Amino acid sequence: MDFGQILLEAFGELVSPTTAAYALAALGLAVHFGYSGLLNFGQAGFIAVGAYAFAMTTIHLQFPFWLALIVAVVASVVFALILGIPTLRLRADYLAIVTIAAAEIIRYIVTTNTLTDVTGSANGLAGFRQDFLRLNPFPAGTYLGYSSPDFFYRVFGWGLVVIFGIGVWLLMRSPWGRVLKGIREDEMAVRSLGKNVYSYKMQALVIGGILGALAGLVFTLPRDVVQPANYGTEFTFFLWTCLLLGGMATVLGPIVGAMIFWVVLSLTQNVLFGLIQIGVLPFLSPTQAGQLRYILVGVALMLLMIFRPQGVFGNKKELAFS
Repeated sequence: MDFGQILLEAFGELVSPTTAAYALAALGLAVHFGYSGLLNFGQAGFIAVGAYAFAMTTIHLQFPFWLALIVAVVASVVFALILGIPTLRLRADYLAIVTIAAAEIIRYIVTTNTLTDVTGSANGLAGFRQDFLRLNPFPAGTYLGYSSPDFFYRVFGWGLVVIFGIGVWLLMRSPWGRVLKGIREDEMAVRSLGKNVYSYKMQALVIGGILGALAGLVFTLPRDVVQPANYGTEFTFFLWTCLLLGGMATVLGPIVGAMIFWVVLSLTQNVLFGLIQIGVLPFLSPTQAGQLRYILVGVALMLLMIFRPQGVFGNKKELAFS
């Protein structure tokens, strides 16, 4: 078992496009729950909407990259409005049920056989990143050990994380952000000051949804395929894990949480596979090892919630609302 290679692969996840996608989506959850108190269990729905809107407009309508990107963002805004208008007056637990159901509805819609020509059904859609790769400013070659396209995916994904991370940080320190945090702490008190709580919640839902749609784009482009199986409820729960690891009401927390999550997943998987190969764990199959890693991560998360419930970068004062 090559521990050096295992560590190299694990720490390579720190800058992978998948980690960047999780960081963006978890940042959207921070806007929803960490700062606004909206218990959204349907972030995978926003991710799927962004990914499918981009893929379908690129493949079927031959839209250039930037126009397809705009369509994906607009689609996430429309989804947020459809989801939020009838539900944002619900209590937190009811909102959680509605959002997880909405995400599943999106997944089942794109899976239906009657829409095979449009969404590809269970097989999904492929072949939509050519225009994006034409924007690659890096000539053919190797950059920090990555090929030119792989390096471009990372620069694009983490560039979005940096830009929107700074944007969320500035927003939450503005008067608008202070109203959001007031709603999270005591909605009735904010109402008594004459603020339109419903409007602020809707704005937060839209902003977090846009971050989810962009995460869908970052997640999908390196794979060049969008499939409904990738956007199940476990995706949202993984994002919540990232959020809880880093800290709910922070900007840096979800980003670092996503990094920790993928490094730990890669490390535990490769170590377990290595132990199976050298005969230390002969009673485990590779499939069982893949399942065991999620159990280990779950145990680690429970311990974190016991000994540091505010996350790595969180503040205990921020837990008062939860």
